[in-house]
Amino acid sequence: MRASFVFSEVVTGLRRNITMTIAMIITTAISLALLGGGLLVVRMIDKTKVLYQDKVEVSVFLTNDVSSSDKGCANDPCKGLFSALQSDPAVDTVTFENREQAFERFKRIFEAQPELVKLARPEALPASFHVKLKNPDRPEVITQSYNGRAGVDTISDQSEFLDRFFNALNGFRNMTFAIALFMAIAALLLISNTVQLSAFTRRTEVGIMRLVGATRWYTQLPFLLEAMVTGLIGAVLAIGLLVLLKLSFLDDVLADPIAAGVVRSVESIDILLVAPWLLLVALGISAVTGYVTLRLYVRT
Repeated sequence: MRASFVFSEVVTGLRRNITMTIAMIITTAISLALLGGGLLVVRMIDKTKVLYQDKVEVSVFLTNDVSSSDKGCANDPCKGLFSALQSDPAVDTVTFENREQAFERFKRIFEAQPELVKLARPEALPASFHVKLKNPDRPEVITQSYNGRAGVDTISDQSEFLDRFFNALNGFRNMTFAIALFMAIAALLLISNTVQLSAFTRRTEVGIMRLVGATRWYTQLPFLLEAMVTGLIGAVLAIGLLVLLKLSFLDDVLADPIAAGVVRSVESIDILLVAPWLLLVALGISAVTGYVTLRLYVRT
């Protein structure tokens, strides 16, 4: 009997303040969708970092005279550099690439742009050593040890580009979290106002229940459940928005970078892993906000 009464009161409260209930659900859904989007970006960044972990190289480009005169790296200074890199304790593997090999790789990379390939010449590409480190997070050991040596023109660290790439992704993640925070504040205010309004419109009924012996907790439970139900509906809508975003936007926009192995995709399993957190956050925030509002503003 008591459970059916509480349930009927929850339904009545949601219907009575239908416009504020809808506004609260929409605001909560948007806030949680942004939070979920930020969490998905975090997962994508982590998986992409693993993707590049074994591919990060340091390229040691040789001077023009060495590149043109020593195609097989059989003479000094090329031979000496090769031996030094092979024996370096920080180096895992090192491979030599002459001008012709560099040009062939260039053509493979830009085969979709034949006009650019026609304009290029092997003479424009230097010979180089491609160095994989045992610790990819410390490319400075190569830069400090080999920069300025005879035969070395420049040293390129791929991790610098990756740092800029991941910083851009991190910036997008932080922006998403910031907007989600503002929307969460709006949702909290809406939850608080809805609970106050619902309690005010039913103050006479609650007063009568208190007179006949109902506890304060029992009379306030329907208002608390209203807040939690709206939060739960908002979380379910947020999860639906994330699924829709993946199917209608991410899978199309990121299709080429994913196929090229530039970034990792957002998989369905990622959304499934994020979804329980959104549900818990929605229920927790709604319950706490409703409880605090009832304690502070509702005295009946």
